[in-house]
Amino acid sequence: CRDLNGELHELDSQWRTDSCHDCSCSEGAIDCCSSFLTPSDYDEENCVSILNKETCTYKVVEKDDHSKECPVHNWVG
Repeated sequence: CRDLNGELHELDSQWRTDSCHDCSCSEGAIDCCSSFLTPSDYDEENCVSILNKETCTYKVVEKDDHSKECPVHNWVG
């Protein structure tokens, strides 16, 4: 299988992309899905969600002070 970056993967192999998607190669297809939960219910006016690509997790923080986390009421994944 050849992924979107042109990299070849063996049949029946699995890998995680740089954008935190888990992919697998089967005969004739590559299937990918997100490996993380996405915050969907938080104060978007005052807060921002940031994806940590090393841990594949989101953190929701205040726009003006990234050291302060914001409450998240719902996650989608």
